[in-house]
Amino acid sequence: MAHEHTNSAGESHGSAKEYLIGFILSVILTVIPFALIMYPELLNLSRGATLITVVLFGIVQILVHLVYFLHMNTDSEGRWNTISMIFTVLLIVFLVGLSIWVMWSMHYHMMIN
Repeated sequence: MAHEHTNSAGESHGSAKEYLIGFILSVILTVIPFALIMYPELLNLSRGATLITVVLFGIVQILVHLVYFLHMNTDSEGRWNTISMIFTVLLIVFLVGLSIWVMWSMHYHMMIN
């Protein structure tokens, strides 16, 4: 079971070792921010620094999931998957960000003082 699994199209789906590495990294990247929240005296970080640390661990965990579980890598198929993922993320960021901006702007301009 150490060999990479391929489907009928010949695409690689990773090995058990890669899945295990991804799982262990995911657990570590979950436990550390959880410990920082439950035991803030471990590093004596301010609330803002703790928030930034948790967000950074979350971003790294997203990257681990993309590489180890969704198999986004540098081969030609992986490159197209990565480009489509970046486009999707940008589209979601624009849609959500602009929606929040419009709602905030409407709330600000509609308030009766």
